[in-house]
Amino acid sequence: MSAQESLFEPGGDESAAGAAPSPDAPLADRLRPRQLDQVIGQRHLLGAGRPLRVAFESGRLHSMILWGPPGVGKTTLARLVASMVDAQFIVLSAVLSGVKEIREAVERARAVRTAGRATVVFVDEVHRFNKAQQDAFLPHVESGLFTFIGATTENPSFEVNSALLSRATVHVLKPLEPDDLVELLARARALLGSGELTEAARDRLIGYADGDARRLLNAYENLVAMAGDASVYDEAMLERTLGEMLRRYDKGGEQFYDSISALHKAVRGSDPDASLYWLARMLDGGVDPRYVARRVIRMASEDIGLADPRGLRFALDAAEVYERLGSPEGELALAQAVVYLSVAPKSNATYTAWGAVRAFVREDGTRPVPLHLRNAPTRLMKQLGYGGGYRYAHDEPEGFAAGETYWPEGMPPQRFYEPVDRGMEQRIAERLAQLRALNARKASDPS
Repeated sequence: MSAQESLFEPGGDESAAGAAPSPDAPLADRLRPRQLDQVIGQRHLLGAGRPLRVAFESGRLHSMILWGPPGVGKTTLARLVASMVDAQFIVLSAVLSGVKEIREAVERARAVRTAGRATVVFVDEVHRFNKAQQDAFLPHVESGLFTFIGATTENPSFEVNSALLSRATVHVLKPLEPDDLVELLARARALLGSGELTEAARDRLIGYADGDARRLLNAYENLVAMAGDASVYDEAMLERTLGEMLRRYDKGGEQFYDSISALHKAVRGSDPDASLYWLARMLDGGVDPRYVARRVIRMASEDIGLADPRGLRFALDAAEVYERLGSPEGELALAQAVVYLSVAPKSNATYTAWGAVRAFVREDGTRPVPLHLRNAPTRLMKQLGYGGGYRYAHDEPEGFAAGETYWPEGMPPQRFYEPVDRGMEQRIAERLAQLRALNARKASDPS
């Protein structure tokens, strides 16, 4: 729901999901599904036997939270839920509404309830309601006065009150797949009677849409309006229509992978300024900041490691901050993490060791666990020698059982992890040297 729309949509009763839109309405509205079978995508919810399909077919309404990115059908599904039982459909925008509008919705629900008609209250951007506003729905959801449906692009675990969340089923909507967007483009072309897209232009347009049906249809409508009666639309026409936003970033192409590679290498190379530059390039171009957050976490494990264990915590905190704040505020936390990782001491010792040990295990085969390292929860296992002779490290001097072996029988000790001479791994290396010296002393003098 846009900021220009009223709190209650025109006409007083918004239940008519099957009503034909005005010919002057935006293409996205004219192509909005009026029946369940017209919905594109969300097969995990609408396929045979899936949760929303079962709800539609049974005619049983339930309160729900629809969580997903923009343009994936949250409003459409809410309309269809109301339409399937001919319920009154009331739309509230959390950006524009308050407790006063919630009370008005309650009164409208009571008015039609006396006539035996159900009501669906749809709250767009429900995460923007504060606790008091969200609490205002609780008694009426409890009493069954209306069915509550909230739509949000933010994680409901953080943004929706637990009391309201416990009374609603969360359905996660996914970005539309490329094949879904191809089908949507075919419907748009049939409706507009427009020319064909070249394969390259179509793929570029789908990449630009990034799973957002509304974004795809708005761009296509602009293209048709600007290109006039052209029989074929190519990439040049598309770039003239969408301009800088299309040229700036290709989420599915080579530039995407080149940019994340440049960011990773700049962090690894300890250049905070170049790291910030590539981060800004990616975010400015429209990449999902959550993807960047995941890659930053990977950098912390792969390139900083135990040279500065706080790096991983910084990366995880930045990802959580972004989930809570979204854009643009949360992007600052990502920038902070990138700068920290850039200037942190670097080590790929754990990354290298993990790769080496996995390769070793694949080639070496399965060796039995030595008896003294086995768990012995039963009397029989103890009688068989499980756990026998194990030395409890906490009872040993310095908390270390010098000379004890933790390798399978017959396997010589291996070395996979070699700490670097940087950051905290300097101290780790010193500690390992001390422990190995104790082991060597015990081996030379078992007494």
